Amino acid sequence: MADDGMVAYCVKCKEKREMDAPEAIFTKKGVPATKGKCPVCGTTMFRMGKTEAHKSLPKADPPQRDGKLVIVESPAKARTVGRFLGKDYKVRASIGHVRDLLRSQLSVDVDNDFKPRYRVPNEKREVVKELKAEVEKAKEVYLATDPDREGEAIAWHLMAVAGITREQARRVVFHEITQSAIAEAFSHPGEINMDLVNAQQARRILDRLVGYKISPLLWERVRNRLTAGRVQSVAVRLIVEREREIQAFVPEEYWSIEAELAKREKKRRSFMAKLYRIQGQEVDLKNEEDTQKIVAELEVATYVVTNVKKGTRKRRPSAPFTTSTMQQEASRRLGFTARRTMAVAQQLYQGIDVGEGGEVGLITYMRTDSVNVAELAQKEARAYIGEKFGPDYLPPRPPRYKTKAKAAQEAHEAIRPTSVRREPASIKEYLTRDQYRLYDLIWKRFVASQMAPAIYDTISVDVAADSRWQVADDKATAVSADQLSAIGAKPEYLFRASGSRVKFPGFLAVYEEAKDEDAVPEEGEGKILPPLSKGEILDLLRLLPQQHFTQPPPRYTEATLVRTLEEYGIGRPSTYAPIITTIQNRGYVERVDRHLRPTEIAFTVNDLLVKYFPDIVDVGFTAKMEEDLDLIASGKRKWVPVLRDFYGPFEEALRYAEKHMENLNLGDQFTGEVCEKCGHPMIVKWGRYGKFIACSNYPACRNTKPFQVKIGVACPRCGADLVEKKTRRRRVFYGCSNYPECDFASWKRPLPQPCPACGGLLVEAGKEWAKCVSCEEQVELEKLRVEA
Repeated sequence: MADDGMVAYCVKCKEKREMDAPEAIFTKKGVPATKGKCPVCGTTMFRMGKTEAHKSLPKADPPQRDGKLVIVESPAKARTVGRFLGKDYKVRASIGHVRDLLRSQLSVDVDNDFKPRYRVPNEKREVVKELKAEVEKAKEVYLATDPDREGEAIAWHLMAVAGITREQARRVVFHEITQSAIAEAFSHPGEINMDLVNAQQARRILDRLVGYKISPLLWERVRNRLTAGRVQSVAVRLIVEREREIQAFVPEEYWSIEAELAKREKKRRSFMAKLYRIQGQEVDLKNEEDTQKIVAELEVATYVVTNVKKGTRKRRPSAPFTTSTMQQEASRRLGFTARRTMAVAQQLYQGIDVGEGGEVGLITYMRTDSVNVAELAQKEARAYIGEKFGPDYLPPRPPRYKTKAKAAQEAHEAIRPTSVRREPASIKEYLTRDQYRLYDLIWKRFVASQMAPAIYDTISVDVAADSRWQVADDKATAVSADQLSAIGAKPEYLFRASGSRVKFPGFLAVYEEAKDEDAVPEEGEGKILPPLSKGEILDLLRLLPQQHFTQPPPRYTEATLVRTLEEYGIGRPSTYAPIITTIQNRGYVERVDRHLRPTEIAFTVNDLLVKYFPDIVDVGFTAKMEEDLDLIASGKRKWVPVLRDFYGPFEEALRYAEKHMENLNLGDQFTGEVCEKCGHPMIVKWGRYGKFIACSNYPACRNTKPFQVKIGVACPRCGADLVEKKTRRRRVFYGCSNYPECDFASWKRPLPQPCPACGGLLVEAGKEWAKCVSCEEQVELEKLRVEA
C-alpha cells in the first residue's frame, strides 16, 4: 500500500484531494504511479511517481513491442509504399521536416562548436505525438525518407523526436517507388549515414549564420524585409552583373553579304552562300559604304567552285536527365519554372494510380546530379528499342555517360521512367496536363539516351569570286584544271556554303533537345545543296547585303541561371528551385517574359554586399564551400572545422560592416498623393509581395493601393498611362492605369515609338521585332533604337 496522505487531482471535481485507498502500481509502459479514489465523487485518481511502496513490488515487465512501422515524408509516398509492403507494415508520414532551428533567434551557439538548437515547430507537434505513439508499439521502425542529405537528416531528426532507439531503427534507401526497388531496399536495411547528416547540418548552419547576421544589418541601413543568403546573394549578383553588361553595351554596326548562286542547267537549282573571306582575311565590314563597294565588284565577278568537301557527322544523344538538366529543358520546352518542375516531378516520383491496381512511382528520384542508369533499366530500354525501332537503332554496347557536375553523387541514378514499357500515351488519361507533359519529356529523353547516334551527310562548298577572271564561253559549265589551280590560289573573294541532311535518324526518331537562346546555331543544319563539283562555274542570281548590330548578352532565364550555377559548382540539386523562388519572393528579381530582371533594390543590396562581404558573394568562394560540404558528406572532413574556418573571417567582415556600412535609409517614401479617406500623405511601403501604397496614418487608417510602375507609354484607347502589373502568379503584363473604366492590357511590353505605318501602338514581338497592335505591321527593334 502507498503512504497515507497521497494527494492527486480529481478531473471530475476539478480539485486536488487526498485520495482514498491509494495503491502503488506500474503502468503498462512500466512507469511507477499511485492509483486511488476521490473521497467526494468516487472517480479514479492517478498520481505519477515512485514511492516507498513501489520498492516491495516486482518490477513491471517492459512493454511488449510488435509490428513494423515505416516512416516516409509525405502521405502520397506513404500510400504508394504501403501498397507494395502490404498489411504487415504500418506506413506513416512525417510531412517533411519534424525539427528545425528556432525561427525567432540564431539558434546556433558559435562559442560551443556551433551547436545547433533544434525544436519541433508548433505545426508539427501533433504529427510528432502521433509518430511517438506508433514508435512505442513497434518492434522495428523503418526510416524510408528520401535518398539524399535532406532525407538522411529527416531520418536522424525523427529518431531524436519520436524516441526511436538504435535497436528499433532500420534505414532503407530506394531511388524509385516500385515493387522490386522496395523489396530490395527492405531486404538490406542499414544505418543512418552521419556524414550525410552532418553535411546537411553544416549547410543549414552556414545559411543561418549568413542570413541571420547580415539581414538585420540590411534592415537597419537600407530598409525592412531585405535578406541576404549564402547562395541566393551569389545568384542575385550574377543577374545584376549581367544586367549591367546589358546596360553598358554599345551596339556596333556590321554587315554581311550573301549570294544566291545557281548551276548552269535547265532546272537552275540555286543555293545561298555567305561571303567568308576577302583577299584571304576574315570579313569585317563596318558600314554600308564599304559594303556597297564590294557588292559592286561582286556584281560583275565570275563565280567558280574551288572546293567540295563531303563527309558524315555523328550526333550523339544527350544523357538522361539530372535535376538541373530537367529544370532547364522543362523551362525551354514547357515554359515551367524550376519550382513547378520539381513539384510535378515529385508527384510522378511519389506515385500515381495509372490503372494498375493502385499508386505506382512513375519516375526515379528527382533530386540527383548523377547520369548513371541501373543495369536492369538499360536492359529493359534496349529490349524496348529493339522491338519498337529495330536493331539498327541500338548502339553495340549500352552507353555510359559522364556526369558534368562537380562532386556528383554517382551512387544515385539519373531521372528516368521506372519502366519504359509505360509509354506516355498509354497513361495520359490518368495524368494531369502538367504531369503528362513532364513525364513525356523524361520518358523520351531516357529512351533517346539509350539509342544509336544520328548520322548526317555533310557538305561544305567554297566558291571563289573575282571580277578579274574572264570566261570566254558564257555557256561553259566548268573551268580547266589549270584555270582552277590559278583561281583557287588567291581569290579576291571566297564564299562558303554548308549543308547537311539526316542520313540515319537514330535517337532523333524519339527526341531532340531544345536549345537556349544564347546557343550558337549549327551551320547549315537542314540545308540541302545541289550536286556541285570542283571547277564548276555558277551564275549569280542576286546579292543580299544585310545590316546587323552586335547584341548584348541575353538576360538569364531560369534555365540558363540553373545551368550557370551548376557550371560554377554553386548549389546542389535540392537547392536550385528554392534559390530561384527565394530571390523572386524577396523582391530582388522579377520574371519578365521568362527572363530574370533585377529590381532597383537588387543593385543597391548587391553593391553593399560586394563592398563589405566580398567572400559571401564571390562565385569561387561559394563553390569552394560547396566542395567542403561534399567532403563532409563523403567523410573526408569534419563539419565543425569547416564552420570554424568560415566564421572567423566572416565575423571580422561583419564587425567592419557594422561600423562602416552606409545608412541609405530607403524606407517608406512619400508619393505626393493624399489619402482620399483621411487626408494624410500616402507612402510607398514594402510587403511580402513587393511594393504597395499605403496611408501614413496607419493603423488609424488602413487605406492601401497597388503600386503601379508607369512605362512612359499612353494607352491607345483612352490616353491614360500604361503601367506594369502582375498576375497572382507574379507574371508581368501591361495595362491601363484607368482600369476598370478602360480594360486595355497586353502581355507584350508596349514601346514609346509609334507605328511608322499607322501611328498605332507598337509592342515587343520577340527578340528582334516590334509589332503594331492596330495594323500588325512589323518593325525591327534595332531600327527603332537607332531612330530614338
